Amino acid sequence: MQKEILYLKIAKILEEQIAAGTLKTGEKLPSIRTVQKIYNVSINTVKQAFLELESKSLITSKPKSGYYVNQSFNTKLGLPTINKLHLSDKEKTPEDLISKVFNTLTNKDFTQLSLGVVDKSMLPITKLNKGVVKVLRNLEDSGTSYETAQGNINLRRNVAKWSFTWDGHLTEDAIVTTSGALNALFYALITVTKPGDTVAIESPVYFGILQMIKSLGLNIIELPTHPVTGVAIEDLKKVLPKIKACCFVTNFNNPIGSCIPEENKKEIVRLLTAHNIPLVEDDLYGDIFFGTKRPKPCKAFDEEGIVMWCGSFSKTLAPGYRVGWVAPGIFKDKLIRHKLFHTMSSPPLHQEVIADFMEHGRYDHHLRTLRNTLYSNYLNFQRTIENYFPENTKISKPQGGFVLWLELDPKIDTAILYDIAIQQNISFAPGRMFTQHDQYNNCMRLNFAVKWDEKVENSLKKLGTLIKQQL
Repeated sequence: MQKEILYLKIAKILEEQIAAGTLKTGEKLPSIRTVQKIYNVSINTVKQAFLELESKSLITSKPKSGYYVNQSFNTKLGLPTINKLHLSDKEKTPEDLISKVFNTLTNKDFTQLSLGVVDKSMLPITKLNKGVVKVLRNLEDSGTSYETAQGNINLRRNVAKWSFTWDGHLTEDAIVTTSGALNALFYALITVTKPGDTVAIESPVYFGILQMIKSLGLNIIELPTHPVTGVAIEDLKKVLPKIKACCFVTNFNNPIGSCIPEENKKEIVRLLTAHNIPLVEDDLYGDIFFGTKRPKPCKAFDEEGIVMWCGSFSKTLAPGYRVGWVAPGIFKDKLIRHKLFHTMSSPPLHQEVIADFMEHGRYDHHLRTLRNTLYSNYLNFQRTIENYFPENTKISKPQGGFVLWLELDPKIDTAILYDIAIQQNISFAPGRMFTQHDQYNNCMRLNFAVKWDEKVENSLKKLGTLIKQQL
């Protein structure tokens, strides 16, 4: 009984510190051993106290890092609204907004919350540079020769080995390398569709995917996407007779952050296999998870080879290297022919550098550090938005990736707000960029993979003030 009282007493003290803001959201708690020494109790008593706080979602554990203050599930802000499946035929193309946002990207005075790229301070640039020197010294012809269309053997081997993180059983022969994930999606789609076919995608969806699909002469059905669980099985069933393929970001969708539950992934693969409909799976963010383990992609449940698993290192390691891959399943030979026709082969140098980086365990170590930093940033963003944005703001709760989706008061047009914000040197991505229809006008996407500092915090506060002024 005494032990129970002690752990509850310690838990209550820490809970009061969290409530008072002494321990701030995203802040690391003292270690179990430190708390043990402070209160002169056993290790097990401290562990019980931490478990009590975890059960209330006040703290969260990060493997090999410790415990952090977590109020992400107790936020007073609600989740964004799910859109409707039956939309009008009226389109409102977002090209104007896309051009406007990209025009600000080179301005270093801006707080850039618009582009979905990890800040260079989070990337292992020095180690990659050493890898370039090493590879140039050892690579035949210093990387100037053509490779086979399937891509670099060392990179394919390492991507195949890496699939063990989600219980994958891929071989190097199952992988084709590409120039980033969008290029992988492009090859996958031209392999399984022809102009005039219809593709089902999530909504909202990354504007690059939207524009790429439309450029191929394909029709699009946008499926309603729940901010936590993604596409609903019932909505997918309704459109099966109309579609030739699906293209889903199954883990930590950009921009809404949803992660399709494992059981739903199994059912999606079962349904699509039964109807002979390929799934082009964008698993770009799967390695950036905040929980204890990586979520599986749909590819993990693919027995017939209809899932074309796509990914890249652009969001985790080196955006400018443009190194990605696709595991095309039964469509491999046809996809390789398309790649051969379009680009002949991929540049070998950066593929070799990344293969070398993965070979010696450095990628795994880098990801652990990156995930901890991004999770801390997420909590800082969430806390600041909750404190300084209007109370009726709705916010996504991603369990991975590095983008936040905000839904503001219906009176706010984020395209107009964007023009006002850039006068204050703040850039974000207006919601209408992520659809082909006239919707999400009061929504925005924020990238939290930035270096968290006073400038970023003040910019978020300023953005909240601008929204309140518009109301």
